Amino acid sequence: MSKYFIVNTGSASKKYALYADDNRGFFAHFEKEDSGIIVNLAKGAESEKRKISESDYVNATKYVINEIINAGLISGIGDIAAVGLRVVAPGSYFQENRIIDAEFNKKLDEAKEWAPLHAVSIISEIESLGAALPGVPIVAVSDSAYHATMPGHSRYYGLPTGDAKKLDVFRFGYHGISFKSILPKLESLSRVATEKAIVCHLGSGSSIMAFKNGKSFDTSMGFSPLEGLPMSTRVGDIDAGAVIYLEKKLELRPEEMEKYFNSQCGLLGLSGKTDDIRELLNLEAGGDEGAKLALEIFVYKIKKYIGSYFAALGGADILIFSGTIGERSSIMRSRICRDMEALGIAIDNERNNNTVSADGFIHNATNSPVKIAVIVSDEMSQMATETAEILNK
Repeated sequence: MSKYFIVNTGSASKKYALYADDNRGFFAHFEKEDSGIIVNLAKGAESEKRKISESDYVNATKYVINEIINAGLISGIGDIAAVGLRVVAPGSYFQENRIIDAEFNKKLDEAKEWAPLHAVSIISEIESLGAALPGVPIVAVSDSAYHATMPGHSRYYGLPTGDAKKLDVFRFGYHGISFKSILPKLESLSRVATEKAIVCHLGSGSSIMAFKNGKSFDTSMGFSPLEGLPMSTRVGDIDAGAVIYLEKKLELRPEEMEKYFNSQCGLLGLSGKTDDIRELLNLEAGGDEGAKLALEIFVYKIKKYIGSYFAALGGADILIFSGTIGERSSIMRSRICRDMEALGIAIDNERNNNTVSADGFIHNATNSPVKIAVIVSDEMSQMATETAEILNK
């Protein structure tokens, strides 16, 4: 029985799991809560929530390995066959799952020049894994590989094609692991083949995807995860002219601009107070105009993408909500689906309110020709599967 250590570090959390073939034996989720840091640990049916220090968060890999050993799930690091690491990085090279080697590290080091925030984060995680699990192979599970099938009209920007090919500037898309993980669950839930679907992966990082006959047709994220929806702290779509203007007026270097667009914009920048949807809803209820504006823009942009993909696909069989916000927030799902009857989208309030972090249909069976569903994505399980596939090639 092969055991795989799966690592998924996102923009606002860290997730770790131990799989024995297809079975998850341990799970740890690190995230911020009430201005502190917590970790939710799960071993089988047992679960525990702990407050931890900043040091424990920074050294999360070592923390989790010690917990797994103490739980008796492994006798030592030699029991781990491989690590599966989610990799988010622009570039055709990174749009494929592969074992991390000297070439991969060299490519990632080169990527620091044009994607410093993402590349540096991955490099740091690889170094932590190497220190905690010396000699254990690490598989880079690409978050953009699923979108490699996008047609040219979705993949290209309006750049000279020679420049695009020479400099490798295309719309790569992300959240592919999440999207891929829901496909089997969609087939099980629908019980019939779904030809055209629109998926809203809503969380700290958010994107909308259109898929046709099981393949990625288009997605809101592009060359980097900055494109598309305004997210927790990411700017989303913005005029290229505005980027040039801001760079001059704010007197920021390119790497400073990237940090600005990644960490100071989105819901945080619009509200001026927080990037947390729960906090924004509470502030809005108290009359905070900044919070109200941030939520309105977030919902409006999602509606625009749904509408545009509906047109591009020539209709849709189902609208799916996934990701932390999409799975947990009935309020946000309700706001997004409001006044979309013209597209055949109508939500059932009772079903919607009763569906939290669970798979299920939430559409109005009488008035909604388009099905609406919540499907909980399982990136960790998908990564474990893809890690095993690479090792067994």
